[in-house]
Amino acid sequence: MKILIVGCGKVGTTLAQQLDLEGHDIVVIDYKASAINYITETLDIMGYIGNGASYRDLLEAGIEDADLLIAVTNSDELNLLCCLIAKKAGGCHTIARVRNPQYNSEIDFIKEEIGLSMIINPELESASDIARLIRIPSAIKIDTFAKGKIELLKIQIPEESVLHNMRIMDMSSKLHCKVLVCAVERGSEVFIPSGAFILKGGDRISFIATPKSASDFIHKLGFTTSHLKNVMIVGGGAIAVYLTYQLIGSGIKVKIIEQNKERCEELSEFFPEALVINANATDNNVLIEEGIAEADAFVVLTNLDEENILLSLYCQKKSKAKVFTKVTRLTYDDIIEEMPLGVIVNPKLVTADYIIQHVRAMQNSKGSNVETLYKIVGDKVEALEFRVRVASSLIGVPLEKLKLKNNLLVCCIIRNGKVIIPSGQDSIHLGDSVIIVTTNYRLDDLNDILM
Repeated sequence: MKILIVGCGKVGTTLAQQLDLEGHDIVVIDYKASAINYITETLDIMGYIGNGASYRDLLEAGIEDADLLIAVTNSDELNLLCCLIAKKAGGCHTIARVRNPQYNSEIDFIKEEIGLSMIINPELESASDIARLIRIPSAIKIDTFAKGKIELLKIQIPEESVLHNMRIMDMSSKLHCKVLVCAVERGSEVFIPSGAFILKGGDRISFIATPKSASDFIHKLGFTTSHLKNVMIVGGGAIAVYLTYQLIGSGIKVKIIEQNKERCEELSEFFPEALVINANATDNNVLIEEGIAEADAFVVLTNLDEENILLSLYCQKKSKAKVFTKVTRLTYDDIIEEMPLGVIVNPKLVTADYIIQHVRAMQNSKGSNVETLYKIVGDKVEALEFRVRVASSLIGVPLEKLKLKNNLLVCCIIRNGKVIIPSGQDSIHLGDSVIIVTTNYRLDDLNDILM
């Protein structure tokens, strides 16, 4: 597919990298020559110096034969204008990043009236991810499929856990829980495990289950399943707004520390139930005085990665709170993996994942579109949900008789609202949703799971 990306900031650059890896023909547009030069020297893609909202510039960049335009500048209004002009100029699909909470209640109207294929709000999605993890404190990551009927959770096995030295095939009989382990991280290695795989303390496992089964499983492992009761947030930006709204709606006490006085006044008006503190969290004793030792969760969301990292490390020493750290620079990945920063929040990667999911669904003409896509172990493992819309050679064949690609697991089948954790005797039917976990890249149709 030919894809035009307007805006070469952090999100645009991340998207260009990810979509280039997917094998698409990418053109990036930005009015800054330095940004275009940097990205075209780094990646094998085309660049155009110009205005993504200009009809003439879009024509010169090739909008007439483009399949998709993605607008991810720093301005919501400019992104919407770029998409509107692109629809008129080339008739292509369009995606806009819209982050302002004021537009959130109007998203459906905006999308329909402008004719957008998709609106992405990375701050809202990041806040929702954090809220889900506050619901299940022992989880490192939670993703949802089939409109919440199925969850994919990641936890770390304690050294003295009942799972230590247990074969995966024995989990069901010993723990009486309907869960399926679909990925195991051990040090720098990643496994798509068979039933004979032996788990070890310290492993990070990703498993799939219904919300009730996931809660039962975590409880039997000895983790707490009670919700966190009070949360301290540092930074009062868009993620903090979306997160506070969700937490207060769940009855959780929220304290926000923000150093900009005007922003504090705005936040106090938005959330009279929250305690808003005008202070610099990096100043001596501010976090101690504001009760970090008693916080159940500590979420640091400033615009400076370095500050977020330092505050999270400080919290790990002074508190037992569950820590969430916003880090947006991908170049830090190798370093932060070794640091105790809790859950890493990266809105840029959230944006890329959702857009790649949409692109794969767009390019599929075989009948089993990608409905949902998550990268569950960095870029090493993907979890995909396919909807089976037309008959194929897969239909009705027991899974044990299919010649599946290596390092691939059929994790779940949803049929008429019923969740099936499949055995080898189960088969896929027309109309099913099927969840696949694999280390194979660029699957865009369910038939691609076959060798």
